Amino acid sequence: MTTQKPVAEGLFTWPPSAAAGPRLIGSACTACGEVSFPAAAHCLRCGGEESTERLLSDRGTLWTYTTQNFRPPSPPYDGPEAFEPYAVGYVELPGELLVEARLTEPDPEKLRIGQDMRLTLVPYTLHNDGTEVVTFAFAPAEEEEQ
Repeated sequence: MTTQKPVAEGLFTWPPSAAAGPRLIGSACTACGEVSFPAAAHCLRCGGEESTERLLSDRGTLWTYTTQNFRPPSPPYDGPEAFEPYAVGYVELPGELLVEARLTEPDPEKLRIGQDMRLTLVPYTLHNDGTEVVTFAFAPAEEEEQ
């Protein structure tokens, strides 16, 4: 059995709930209600110094996207040497905020602004000890129906 770990602590629920799936962990300012991701102790809008943890929606709509067709410079990129193109985008979580994330669909012909998306976890890299590092991504919601 492969051991898995999150790319960073506190970004998403870990381990993800079998019933509810993964959720991004954000925060809400107790003074003005501003929602942040990743979670922040201080508010960027009003400067408030208190916030509460908030699980963000696992559904949203694709606001915009682009494709990454070449291996990013290393460092800071520490993914696998065998690079495969991928897409990144902003997903609007209703009533919350825009989240920048990797998209599971790399083909721009299969993506469209306004498309329904759902949160998922995907492999990021494999450490020498066999530990698989996972990160969050958004997948087209239609993939669930297939």
